[in-house]
Amino acid sequence: MTSDGTTRLRLPRGRAADAALAIAAFLLSITGTVQAFVGGPDEPWATTVLGWLLIAVACAALYVRRRHPVAVAALVFAATCAYYLTSIYDGPLLATLVVALYTVAAQGRLQAAVALSSLTVISVGAGTLAGNREIDGLALFLLTGWLVAVVALGWVAHSRRVYFREVRQRAASEERLRIARELHDVVGHHMSLINVQAAAALHRIGRDPAQAETALGAIKESSREALRELRATLGVLRQADEDAPTAPAPGLDRLAELVRSAEQTGLRVRVDGAPGPLPTEVDLAAYRIVQESLTNVARHAHARTVTVRLGDGPGEVTVEVEDDGHGPVPGSSGTGIGGMRERARALGGELTAGPRPGGGFAVRARLPRRNGASAR
Repeated sequence: MTSDGTTRLRLPRGRAADAALAIAAFLLSITGTVQAFVGGPDEPWATTVLGWLLIAVACAALYVRRRHPVAVAALVFAATCAYYLTSIYDGPLLATLVVALYTVAAQGRLQAAVALSSLTVISVGAGTLAGNREIDGLALFLLTGWLVAVVALGWVAHSRRVYFREVRQRAASEERLRIARELHDVVGHHMSLINVQAAAALHRIGRDPAQAETALGAIKESSREALRELRATLGVLRQADEDAPTAPAPGLDRLAELVRSAEQTGLRVRVDGAPGPLPTEVDLAAYRIVQESLTNVARHAHARTVTVRLGDGPGEVTVEVEDDGHGPVPGSSGTGIGGMRERARALGGELTAGPRPGGGFAVRARLPRRNGASAR
């Protein structure tokens, strides 16, 4: 029943649909034998009963057609041939074979469907040559066209199903990668800062307790922020009946927090430029690129100063992060730079990262604005 109180007819699905199809095919096929009861041509009752049994076997096989498509089609073909060779009543049992051939093609067994269709045309043609006057050349031509169309439709249905399955799998993979990038950026950034501050606290706790206390306070703040962002990121994995998270995605309006966190590790951070309101996905990507770049500087670069430049050009935003350190250790593992590149490419932009000519390391990203995207 729909929301307006009306009753909507629901067609059977799955096994119920297979059973309904088998029953409908049987009822349709036995209409050809009605002549045995209304004064049609006479045939022995044993032959009529055999015809009914062949019809029942062919139609009942349709119940398992999707689990064993080729075997069912072969059985239906054999039962159909036996029926037309023994019975004088030309019933519509051929429709059952058409359904079986469509199922074979729809299940992706194109060669088997073509082979069985060809065998059907050859068998009907052989019957025509043997003297079956009910099938002439035109009827054989039309039958061939019908079988070609049925197999083609089945293959199209199979191809469409495969395409949508690949689309769903690709969407799921992209979503997993997106979540992995978010978790890497959130957890990696704050864990790196906690690691640096913990090392500093251990180094200074005996000689300078005041600085060690400051480092421990920074660890507390970073861990609190990490938990907050982690909860927000994991919100995308919530159940369907849960409320949507109300916290907005982070953006460049929180750049000052990143700068404070980086400065707590001993870096001097300078920010140049302040873009105007950005589309949400561009704002998030720019924020994550700056966040990951500062994380890499704090972990690997042994730098003293970092410069963050934000440019707001026509139709695009540029992000540059430069330091005076020595860059990542050659051969070191990690997915940070690769994740930043993926973020930029996802928006139609690009990102480069490498050593600077005068020393240090630089990350440069270009992020196009998206037409029609909502700005903050």
